[in-house]
Amino acid sequence: MKKIILISLFLLSTIFAETIDEDTKYSADCLILEDENSIVCKYIHERSEEDKEIQVQWIDPDGEISRDRVLLIPAGHGSIYDFRYIAGRLPGIWQFKVIDNKRETVTTFEIK
Repeated sequence: MKKIILISLFLLSTIFAETIDEDTKYSADCLILEDENSIVCKYIHERSEEDKEIQVQWIDPDGEISRDRVLLIPAGHGSIYDFRYIAGRLPGIWQFKVIDNKRETVTTFEIK
């Protein structure tokens, strides 16, 4: 009976391991905090043993790059944050884009 349970667990774990999507290790998301007049964006990536430079772009609704900066992610860290104030931003759909080597991760949010 123990052998059947162990074999079943092993088979289920290998089936599940094959369905893991590699792109889930890289993601971006933004949160609008109206009461604090700020937009906070987070980029999550696979942890690295070395420092890593990434390029962060904030793209306004007109398609113009509003902010373009290079940020350093310290070794061993899995995420980085960037924020801006809501006041003074164009209303519409914005993009937060992160370029990590050749991988681009993009998320959108709306300022009303």
